[in-house]
Amino acid sequence: MSLTVLSMDEIINAICLHMAERKGVQATDVQVELSWEEDTGYTAEVWTQGRSQYIVESNIIEAILRYLHTEYNIRAYREDVRLELDEEITAVVHG
Repeated sequence: MSLTVLSMDEIINAICLHMAERKGVQATDVQVELSWEEDTGYTAEVWTQGRSQYIVESNIIEAILRYLHTEYNIRAYREDVRLELDEEITAVVHG
């Protein structure tokens, strides 16, 4: 069983690429701020075209799964991905 760890920067890149594709904009036109709070868990605020929206952990994991497949050729499943908070937010993928 292999273990892949994505840094916070890679998670942000994954969300940028995912949201850019969904909104029909360039990934460079997307800004993301990841956060963790006790009452809401992992969330990201995403800005595209001057608008802000919040996405929740399941949306973040969806972006990570797509990123793993396109960038690393890793086919992972939702249950294989766990977000963790240490000094920064990381994604640990068992596969």
